[in-house]
Amino acid sequence: FLCFSLFSQLGGCGILGVGIWLAVTQGNFATLSSSFPSLSAANLLIVTGTFVMIIGFVGCIGAIKENKCLLLSFFIMLLIIFLLELTVVILFFVYTDKIDKYAQRDLKKGLHLYGTDGNIGLTNAWSIIQTDFRCCGVSNYTDWFEVYNTTRVPDSCCLEFSENCGLHSPGTWWKAPCYETVKIWLQENLLAVGIFGLCTAMVQVQFNIDFQILTNCNYLSNHRFRY
Repeated sequence: FLCFSLFSQLGGCGILGVGIWLAVTQGNFATLSSSFPSLSAANLLIVTGTFVMIIGFVGCIGAIKENKCLLLSFFIMLLIIFLLELTVVILFFVYTDKIDKYAQRDLKKGLHLYGTDGNIGLTNAWSIIQTDFRCCGVSNYTDWFEVYNTTRVPDSCCLEFSENCGLHSPGTWWKAPCYETVKIWLQENLLAVGIFGLCTAMVQVQFNIDFQILTNCNYLSNHRFRY
């Protein structure tokens, strides 16, 4: 139990460290949403790392002090995490179509922030996505026409990158839509993510069961000893 709690705390420290490093070196990298500008990779890692650290700390102190209240708090927090994970998965599959429509609409709004002051993170994220996934725009390259008010796309949309290549003809740009391309990539890798999530949930459930058994056994042992 102590090793599990200590491992959780060290893992939280690592996640927090990566989040802080991203925040310092990359700004708001991966902030593609105009409605949720704080929803960046760095901020998510910082919040996740801090939460995991707190849970691990509570578990470590509870195990060292053999404090039933802290151990119970540790169990409750793990249970809450498991329920949140289960809820998110269910909601995602139930409202997939609505999520797709909202996400595309929000991403198109975010395109208008591309290249503007104070949005270096969004600009870098779109440039990397379009270059690595060989795509252009949310639905297609014409999404950028509304941003520039002319027939133009960012240089990261070009088949062969060169300065101001986004001013050339559409024949020199990627045609694939970024939203569908990234979505397909995620679906292809969903099996590995699902297996990892299932294993994590099973570990949490098994740990909670073991915790309850251990707590009850300790209680019965102490009670018999006093008797």
